[in-house]
Amino acid sequence: MYFVKSPFFLRWLYPKSIWHMPRTEKKVYLTFDDGPIPEITPFILDILKKYQVKATFFCVGENIKKNPHLFQRILQEGHQVGNHTYNHLKGWETSDQTYIDNIRLCQELTQTDLFRPPYAKATKSQLKKLYKNYRVVMWDIMSGDFDQNLSPEKCLENVLPNIQNGSIIIFHDNIKAIPRVEYALPKTIEFLLANQYQIARME
Repeated sequence: MYFVKSPFFLRWLYPKSIWHMPRTEKKVYLTFDDGPIPEITPFILDILKKYQVKATFFCVGENIKKNPHLFQRILQEGHQVGNHTYNHLKGWETSDQTYIDNIRLCQELTQTDLFRPPYAKATKSQLKKLYKNYRVVMWDIMSGDFDQNLSPEKCLENVLPNIQNGSIIIFHDNIKAIPRVEYALPKTIEFLLANQYQIARME
């Protein structure tokens, strides 16, 4: 189960997290979770380069270790990176100390104060510790690209009607997302540019 639009109860549970950027600016933020991996991250980077836009990649530490050349390409091409834990841990099922230690392990590679919890699942006590050192970035549009029962067309429909100023959109650079990302990402960027949105990275 997942929510295309961030639900009120989650925003209420995690009020100090960033769910969207200022609504006063015509900017939208593309974010990619779980990579980098050779099967889809290069495609995403090629598309971003084609349209000359920047994005934010919330990277998993073990994938950085496996694919350091892709991580370096993300940085060299001017994109932002965030921490997505070292082993893609689910906070609700992990002790606080194990979770924080896993994030620190990823932090050694990402060197960033941006963090996104995998599955959007972190306990209040974990977040309390994280807020001291990190900006916790959530979303207001979930593309659902990881849902293998979702058609590429429906993935795009999840995104476009919900876009507004300051939206933070989640796509994934993981295996499950490939056909939906390949279809929806270029069309999302084309829609944003045609409607005079600036596509920005998290700063």
